[in-house]
Amino acid sequence: MTWEIAIVLLLVAGTLVQFIRERWPTDLTGLAAFSALLLLSQIPGDNSFPTAGQLFRVFANAAPLTVAAMFVLTYALERTGAISKALVAVEKMGGLGTRGLLLVMMLGTAAVSAFINNTPVVVVGLPVAMHLAKRAGASASIFLIPLSYAAVFGGCCTLIGTSTNILASGLLSENGHPPLGMFEIGAVGLPAALIGIAYVVWFAPKLLPSRRTLTQDLEEGGISEYVIEAVVSETSPAAGQTLQEAGLGPHSGMRVIEVMRGGGASYESLGTLRLRAGDRLVIAGAPSAVAAILTMQGVDLHAQRGRAAEMIATHEGHLAEAIVSPLSEFSGRSLRDLNFRQRLGLVVLAIHRRGINLSRGFENVPLQPGDTLLVLGVESAIDQLRRSSDLLLLDRPRVTTNTRRTDTALVLGALGAVIVTASMGWIPIEVGSLVACALLMVTGAIKPRQAYRSIDWSLMFLIFSTLGLGMAMESTGAAKWIAENLASAATVLVTEPWKPLALLATVYLITMIATEMLSNNATVVLMMPIALGLAMHLGLDSRPFAIAITVASSAAFATPIGYQTNTYVYSAGGYRFTDFLRLGAPLNLLYFATAMLIIPIIWPLHQ
Repeated sequence: MTWEIAIVLLLVAGTLVQFIRERWPTDLTGLAAFSALLLLSQIPGDNSFPTAGQLFRVFANAAPLTVAAMFVLTYALERTGAISKALVAVEKMGGLGTRGLLLVMMLGTAAVSAFINNTPVVVVGLPVAMHLAKRAGASASIFLIPLSYAAVFGGCCTLIGTSTNILASGLLSENGHPPLGMFEIGAVGLPAALIGIAYVVWFAPKLLPSRRTLTQDLEEGGISEYVIEAVVSETSPAAGQTLQEAGLGPHSGMRVIEVMRGGGASYESLGTLRLRAGDRLVIAGAPSAVAAILTMQGVDLHAQRGRAAEMIATHEGHLAEAIVSPLSEFSGRSLRDLNFRQRLGLVVLAIHRRGINLSRGFENVPLQPGDTLLVLGVESAIDQLRRSSDLLLLDRPRVTTNTRRTDTALVLGALGAVIVTASMGWIPIEVGSLVACALLMVTGAIKPRQAYRSIDWSLMFLIFSTLGLGMAMESTGAAKWIAENLASAATVLVTEPWKPLALLATVYLITMIATEMLSNNATVVLMMPIALGLAMHLGLDSRPFAIAITVASSAAFATPIGYQTNTYVYSAGGYRFTDFLRLGAPLNLLYFATAMLIIPIIWPLHQ
């Protein structure tokens, strides 16, 4: 091992640890690693680190640009309402029972996600799945994990089903191998999907417990049954006191959501704020807490337009759950920063994030994509959310922007042309997808600003930075060093005839475990050079190893952080970490067994 290899491996290890710990956003972690490589490239003398010029060439890589183009095409298709119509059609199915509805939902979701980025398919499908669960008389938790899994199944069947496949294809091309065909990966992805659907349909009702949604949890727990406005009078003894001193602290059975002062919300911390005469308090609490407010001297229910008391109660207002969308402008900003209540006319009662319900002290917590918000407000305010691209209602379908029929036909035609031309080998997918995006913008089907906003730029920077790490692993010989050590270990553990298959299985399992903890795109970038180096070292065909890594990088079912769609349903379904492990770990093994059976037959290991 050279000192260059040691440094690169330490950098990769540190990056992976940061990915797992999530103290920084993944794109920031990747950017820090890329910056470290740029500094290493400036070391004088003879070394094997890639130069700065070589590192910057990753930004001209066709694969990430293709991923960006597919984001735009997916957005254009979602904007036409085509995805919603395809999934909402499933809602018309009736009389099939829980397993029958699960089967129809999963087949429909897998079919759509085979050609569309699977994250928006799951986002759009969440209300559909919850409606189907209600129709079946089952808990939503029985349907939401299968929805996510079905999207992953479909994504493993075509080149454009997920960004991971496109990235794997680009890495193959860069290393002098033919890119993946449009349906090539389907030779293993389709049988695995059918087996996976059968498994989930049968075992999901048995293995997934009935979890309560956020709305149900808070209603049954007696939290925030009423939201009222109270005003501090001129003679109130509460004036000059903190909320705790005035008897409005956490132990009072009520929660002050907001203090309105001078025509707007006060941005002072509620823990230290001292009340003033004329302050209006937005308070959430159970009926007993509301009754206690009525007895407080100098704190009166807010009167307006001749009404003795203005109150938003659960029988007057409505509870709804909304999820922060993948590219929401709300991401990274707190409710207080957003001035949420005044902006949307809704009160947030709790936030659900990765299995944890936040019902107190969340006003200053930055929102993240996938957070589920429990909101209360009048019907008109909740209906307005149906048109929002920042928050997506979970109990009703989203209203899409009105589009011309010609736009819908143009978008469908552009996507179809990309699929056909790439499948037939007439035009490379990176060319076809970029041309299709330009066509849609030139014709006005989508606006350039909308197209740019639809791209997940954090993912793009993560891909570019990890491509730099992959380049460093190759140029320093780190990938070759790992491959040689894997081959040596296999020689000790298995006999010669079984060594190629054992190494294929090892590569798959390492990738599968890594993608459960890391970004699937980062996993495929880091594992591909190792797999290709391993095949070259043993004189084997590189194709089966590339296919194994491509499948394993997406087939992440055992954790809620292994795939972005799992993270979305994690919050919405009120799941616990073990729910994914219980149903997903056997599914991982099923995919592994299917891949090990099919890959060596379709793509022989020996050249």
